[in-house]
Amino acid sequence: MRQNLALEILLSGESALLTGPAGTGKTFVLNQFIGLSKADGKYVSVTATTGLAATHLGGSTIHAWAGIGVNDRLPSGFADRVSKTRREIIEKTDILIIDEISMLHDYRLDMVDEVCRLVRKRVDEPFGGIQVVLSGDFFQLPPVNRSESREGGFVVGSQVWRELDPAILYLDEQFRQRDDDVLLEILTAMRANDLRRRHAEQLLERTEFQPPAGADLTELHTVNVDVDRINEARLAELTGDEVVYQRHTTGSDNYVENLQRSVLAPDVLTLKLGALVMAVKNDQARRYVNGSVGMVVDFEPVTDYPVVEFRNGKIVTMQPDTWELRDGTRKRASISQIPLRLAWAITVHKSQGMTLDSARIDLRKAFVPGMGYVALSRVRDLDNLYLTGINRMALQMSDEAYAIDERLRARAADDAKKFARLRPKADKRSAGQLKKSAQKANKASSGWAAKIAKMRETYPNAYRPWVKSDDEILKQGFLQGETIASLSQKLGRHHGSIKMRLQKHFGEDAVQ
Repeated sequence: MRQNLALEILLSGESALLTGPAGTGKTFVLNQFIGLSKADGKYVSVTATTGLAATHLGGSTIHAWAGIGVNDRLPSGFADRVSKTRREIIEKTDILIIDEISMLHDYRLDMVDEVCRLVRKRVDEPFGGIQVVLSGDFFQLPPVNRSESREGGFVVGSQVWRELDPAILYLDEQFRQRDDDVLLEILTAMRANDLRRRHAEQLLERTEFQPPAGADLTELHTVNVDVDRINEARLAELTGDEVVYQRHTTGSDNYVENLQRSVLAPDVLTLKLGALVMAVKNDQARRYVNGSVGMVVDFEPVTDYPVVEFRNGKIVTMQPDTWELRDGTRKRASISQIPLRLAWAITVHKSQGMTLDSARIDLRKAFVPGMGYVALSRVRDLDNLYLTGINRMALQMSDEAYAIDERLRARAADDAKKFARLRPKADKRSAGQLKKSAQKANKASSGWAAKIAKMRETYPNAYRPWVKSDDEILKQGFLQGETIASLSQKLGRHHGSIKMRLQKHFGEDAVQ
């Protein structure tokens, strides 16, 4: 299925699974869908199974969103103890996105479903009537079953999967690898359970190739101990002074710790001239993206911010950026740090979702099916892949993943026919011929405009951007003991707005 048809099906309001091989643009489609839905006035909750994946989309983990945490089952009376804020978020959510769905246990998807039904008081509808969009690839890393936890499998085995009966949007157009490249052939063979001896030999040949002298490529390893060892050793080899950047945080410690587990930027970033680094967040100005590799070529005077020359030729002064842990519209924690990490080596798990220009990959310690596929699919072609070694496990995919994929492909073909009526509209949207729809959306938002106008009769600055002078008045007044009501009247803003702004400045626990 092409991206534009998948997008149109999602915009039609269908709950769906967005899937397909690595590099087919699942995240791209999601971002388009999220943006268009928000523009249409929909409340979109963006989540993922891992914190790292969530930060790629600017959301939170599904465990945090639903309030289930690491629980294996919902405690008795759970619905009665859901916080007011979480309840409000779940109640007003129109669309729920869950990315990297391959890593979510079946029973946890059922738990999220149960939470939504109970909170929204619509127990007969999957997820309480929310449009649910699942995204991911079951050939990638599976759910992790730990010895002390409840065992589970892929979400297709959940009760709610059968009730939801999502449309299957199987993307098949490759944007990462070239159609004529040997690597794409190998990856396709792995997915089809048709890996031949010549494919293995082609991979093994890459162990005989060494990257060009001085090449600033990234190494992928299967275990953290190897990654840390390599990065520390390579940094120590560089001459010159170290420049150290400490993270800055807001929010309570438990939320900060939760967020830090999902942020690739380290607590303490230590750099030198010549350090190989990787951007760990997309640049709004599009000078680099998450996964872009470059070298530290200078440090800016006064600030000591690192100046990085990326492989695309862009030279960028890297300033601190911010990651947020959000519960719907409420910010729980934030971390500010230079959006870089040392990039001589990273783990395969951390590389999921990235595209690397070139990489040296060590798969001798691969320990789970799908790990090799994730690692190999990070690069665009075989010429930019250098293998240290590979074991049998690295070439394996789970039997269950094969069975699931076969079923999904069959269903996707049926759904493509079912929604064929949407193809003309999809083509028009791709060609930019749906401008009138934006006008309709604007008309539809007139009710919201009226609501804002009504609120400004009482709070003149409601929904207006905060300016520096108002922020200073707010902070000074709060520190001097002024009440929320007093600050609300002084600044012409709703009590809730005052609370949220104070929480932004002083942390979530500063104001209740």
